[in-house]
Amino acid sequence: MAVQLRRHLFTLQQYHRMAEAGVFTEDDRVELIEGEIIEMPPIGSRHAACVNRLTHLFSRGVGTRALVSIQNPVQLGEHSEPQPDVALLRPQPDFYAESHPTVSDILLLIEVADTSVGFDRDVKVALYAQAGIAEVWLVDLTAGHIEVYRQPAPEGYQVVHRLSRGQHLAPQALPDVELAVDPILG
Repeated sequence: MAVQLRRHLFTLQQYHRMAEAGVFTEDDRVELIEGEIIEMPPIGSRHAACVNRLTHLFSRGVGTRALVSIQNPVQLGEHSEPQPDVALLRPQPDFYAESHPTVSDILLLIEVADTSVGFDRDVKVALYAQAGIAEVWLVDLTAGHIEVYRQPAPEGYQVVHRLSRGQHLAPQALPDVELAVDPILG
C-alpha cells in the first residue's frame, strides 16, 4: 500500500513565530518561498561586491525618491517572504518599521546570481511575476549579463530583455536613473 505524503506549507505568521522562538536566527540565510523554508547558499565575495556596487549606484541616483533596501524581506502574500538582494521601495516616513514592504511598495527588485542563477530565474523571478512585481532585474554574474523582466502575468513576465556590457538600463519607475551594465557587473 502506497502512502500519500503531504507537504506542510508554512504561513508568514508561522514563519515569524519560528524566528521569534529561536528555530532560526537573524544570521540564518532562510527565506519563505511558497510556504517552504528555503536555506540559501552563503554569499560569496563576487555576489557581495555586486550588491555593494548596486547600493552605491542607486543611493546616488534615486535620492529621496526611493528607499534602497538591501537583502531585506518583502511580503508577497500569505506564504512568501523572499529577501531580494536589492529593492527600490516607495519612501515611507517610518522606513517600514511597522511592517515589511508589500507588492504595492516595490518599484524594482534585483537578484544577484552567482551560484544560484537557476533558482533565482526559475523560482524567484516566477514568484515575483505571480505576485505582480512590475520589474525585476537578474544580474547573472556567471554569464556576464543582466536580465530585465517587465509586465508580470500569472504565467511569467511578458517582456524580457538581456543586456550585456556596453549597454545601459534604467528602472521603469525612475527612468532618469540610468545605469551602465559594466559597473554593475564589475
